[in-house]
Amino acid sequence: MKAKTIFYCTQCGNETPKWQGQCPACGAWNTIVEQPAPAKGKGRAASAAPLVPARSPKRIGELTTDQEIRFPTGLAELDRVLGGGAVQGSLVLIGGAPGIGKSTLMLQICNKLCQSAKVLYVSGEESEGQLKLRADRLGVGQIDLYLLSETNLQEVAAVVEELAPQILIVDSIQTMYNGDQTTSPGSVSQVKECTMALMQLAKGRGITIFVVGHVNKEGNLAGPKVLEHMVDCVLSFEGDRHMSYRILRAAKNRYGATNEIGVFEMDDTGLREVPNPSQMLLEGRLTEEPGTCVTCVMEGARPVLAEVQALLTPTSFGTPRRSTNGFDYNRAMLLMAVLEKRGGLAVNTCDAYLNVIGGLYLDEPGADLAAVLALASSFRDKPVPADLVAVGEVGLTGELRPVSALNQRLSEVRRLGFTKCLLPQRHGRQTIVPPEGLQLIPVKNVRQALAVLL
Repeated sequence: MKAKTIFYCTQCGNETPKWQGQCPACGAWNTIVEQPAPAKGKGRAASAAPLVPARSPKRIGELTTDQEIRFPTGLAELDRVLGGGAVQGSLVLIGGAPGIGKSTLMLQICNKLCQSAKVLYVSGEESEGQLKLRADRLGVGQIDLYLLSETNLQEVAAVVEELAPQILIVDSIQTMYNGDQTTSPGSVSQVKECTMALMQLAKGRGITIFVVGHVNKEGNLAGPKVLEHMVDCVLSFEGDRHMSYRILRAAKNRYGATNEIGVFEMDDTGLREVPNPSQMLLEGRLTEEPGTCVTCVMEGARPVLAEVQALLTPTSFGTPRRSTNGFDYNRAMLLMAVLEKRGGLAVNTCDAYLNVIGGLYLDEPGADLAAVLALASSFRDKPVPADLVAVGEVGLTGELRPVSALNQRLSEVRRLGFTKCLLPQRHGRQTIVPPEGLQLIPVKNVRQALAVLL
């Protein structure tokens, strides 16, 4: 007799009786997969005795937060993204493209963690000998770290029961499998069941678990979307593996903010922290070329300077080409329309290319003014002064609106050696105290900004 199967969406988990090209619940395409239906008899019988609750609800005033114990991981940039350090009993998922440095990051934090806790590193992709070779290359080969090469989650749970570690690292979740499931490792049901088992280990025993996850071709975490809902923290490791710099950001964090970033540099000895990302992002900047402007954005509580580059060329086709990298495409089109209507520049007949140097993605409105100046500079073929930084949000009427944390931005601008800052005339309720040696140039709208500079 043929086994019954069910179909469900890997993005939202919606079940359907048959395969479809598009999920009727979330609208995603090509996400419906097939798996065997659960066997009968595993559920609770209807005639069974009523359940007796193992726990009773408590008033919120009776609860304390003493159980949330944070500890440092040994990497200040990782602690910043986690919200001040790892939390005992939390389940952290670290995702990224192959070769980006996820396993390297996990081995390096073991150097600090093994000094105060018992750490178990479980790898389903490498043998113990391969892990030892990589640990020696990273300079952590002599630490008191327990290694296990295993893909069966039941075996891993048995080792955890015997060893009783305080910290568990699983690399990766796509290689783990539960023997109760008939599907292959890496399938949606296996990833879901293995993550649920790890979550029960973390919450039931107070073990801090770091789980490594791969991404698919679209850049999303491989596996069902429910995987991200189950864990406490989702960290994304970004960057081009052919470049040396990596950016770690939090997509979800139950114990901290999600707008912090950590910057690392990959070299022969592993990942090296970059405590001053602004200086890194501005290295090699050409100061006398048109089409470039520097802005200051807030990544959490940290001000970061970034270079925005633009290139405008006359189009050879009826429809101009538009392309952005590190900048929201729709936002760039909005700014070009404002530049056309309110700035008086005929940019609608030009191919436009916008790029943010260093792999940083600018999603803050405070970078609008720098993008507008870079576009205008390329259009007029006149460079923006090398010692100037532009900060401000641009509205549809061409007005410049205030941005938050302006004093922190100005301090970072002056610390990096810039002497001029173009900013909105209105500051809201903020009291601006400009640093010594920094000249503020307040402007009201886009037309005034172009008149001052170009």
